[in-house]
Amino acid sequence: MSTPPFLVLPSCAQALRLSTARGSFAAHLAEPAGPAKGTALLVPGFTGSKEDFIALLEPLALAGYRVVAVDQRGQYETGGPADQAAYAVGELAEDVLALTAALRGPGGPGELGGDGLLHLLGHSFGGQVVREAVLRAGGELPWSSLTLLSTGPGAIDPSEAARTKLLVDALASMDLESIWQIMQQMDEGAPALRPEIADFLHRRWLANLPEALIAMGSHLISAPDRVGELAAVPLPKLVLSGIRDYAWPVEEQSAMAERLGADRVVIVDAAHSPNAEQPAETAAALAGFWR
Repeated sequence: MSTPPFLVLPSCAQALRLSTARGSFAAHLAEPAGPAKGTALLVPGFTGSKEDFIALLEPLALAGYRVVAVDQRGQYETGGPADQAAYAVGELAEDVLALTAALRGPGGPGELGGDGLLHLLGHSFGGQVVREAVLRAGGELPWSSLTLLSTGPGAIDPSEAARTKLLVDALASMDLESIWQIMQQMDEGAPALRPEIADFLHRRWLANLPEALIAMGSHLISAPDRVGELAAVPLPKLVLSGIRDYAWPVEEQSAMAERLGADRVVIVDAAHSPNAEQPAETAAALAGFWR
């Protein structure tokens, strides 16, 4: 999971709920001081939330972009049904399409001062969700670009897949608090977090829907490679990652970028979450690509 460096929203941002044809989604909205150059929809990964992008809000707004970061269905403050089928990648992709329609329609970028340019970004598991949304869109694409952040062409690295399978199996028989305590014991050697960050990570974990965690984790273990299909979609693409990554090897992500004909950026001194680990550099790379 991404660990946000702070939790207080910058003055340019607010928390809200976005209403769509598929329900409402918890979101953070950041606005630039002047006319927006475009809007960016940011979709988090497995065990993540909109807070994964909190450190990107201000620098992207300063660069002139409106930013909308969401909790996916089943994550943190969005919620969802106790039904694993509701969290299949196809269903989550339909949510992205509904969010896109809401942002582009009445009460969307028009009301928010938008100019019709909408950039789509998915982090980690969220990258595979937005990929599915793009493949389902058909016809005239509603986005101006696609960014795959720290995600790969298919299933996660075998060692990480083994860890994820242990979690998925545990979710079938254990409550979230018990699993959290085990995870804390396993991470005893990790650097200590500030109390408010540690408390947030705990609250966020407990707010996840177990059914969503099982469905998302199961997908990561066995995700198909659909890069060939995505390469055929006429949309500017960026593959961005840290210089190291435990989920998908960086070399695998670079090879994916070549197959996609995508721009490629590697953020130095960052791992699986450049958005939280090196937000200034990540925001600069995103703004440069969107321009």
